Amino acid sequence: MIVRILGEGRYEVPDADLPAIEELDGVLVDAIDRDDEASFSAALADLIGQVRHTGNALDHEDTRTSEMVVPHEGSTLTEVKSLLAEEA
Repeated sequence: MIVRILGEGRYEVPDADLPAIEELDGVLVDAIDRDDEASFSAALADLIGQVRHTGNALDHEDTRTSEMVVPHEGSTLTEVKSLLAEEA
């Protein structure tokens, strides 16, 4: 799976590591739904760390489509909720 971390770049995450990525994404979504800033910040840091640890950074010239987009490191809950509202 190709994962984009906004403002940073894209990573190719091996299929074997997808369950961990998907679980962390679920924790992030739950924190957004509960409007829990502290849990959101921790979940975002964990998700970004997992993508960086398990993924291989892609060259900027790689044109494959990202299948998951993760907010940039340091994003606030308010910023992400605003971004999600714009996409809806």
